[in-house]
Amino acid sequence: MPKTIDYFFSIGSPWSYIGFDTFVGLASRNGAEIRPYLTTVVEENGGIFSRNRPDVRRAYGTRDLKRWARVRGKPLQLEGRGGLSDPTPSSLIVISAFLDGNDWIGLTSALQHAFWAEARDIGSPDVREEIAQAAGLDGAALARREADDDVKAKWAEDRNHAVASGVFGFPTYRYDDELYWGQDNLSFLERHLAGDRP
Repeated sequence: MPKTIDYFFSIGSPWSYIGFDTFVGLASRNGAEIRPYLTTVVEENGGIFSRNRPDVRRAYGTRDLKRWARVRGKPLQLEGRGGLSDPTPSSLIVISAFLDGNDWIGLTSALQHAFWAEARDIGSPDVREEIAQAAGLDGAALARREADDDVKAKWAEDRNHAVASGVFGFPTYRYDDELYWGQDNLSFLERHLAGDRP
């Protein structure tokens, strides 16, 4: 029976960015397909946006991000981000690529790198189109697809699925009805894929 991992994430989540390459490699090694679900923090299930956390927790989170970025070998630019617009619309171009059978994994990686390593404004349609084009895709076509009904429907369905699945933060991985929250839990997911179910 083929292995499928439901992957709940947000382009705007630094933790999704930090763990993405490790997760993709893990799935590949274990012959697992990744089924993407893009959404924003699921407050209905207890998720909390970073901006709404106490200062002391946000300060600790920043330190932890920097530690994990070094461990994963991921460049991370947290300063000088004040002028960036909301990155949420970048989810739509990833959904467009996925629905059309294009390399959504490569596009996700490129968008994450642009946003988190280079502080580029991926909330801008022109920037998204340029990144998609540089990733070897038809950036203009994918950008146009963002407004299509099937793309918007998946965006809405992804959130409903996240709520129903008990997801609250990112990244979250679901395999065999078991949830793993956070890229720091990837080792547990890999053990499960190998047959060691909790």
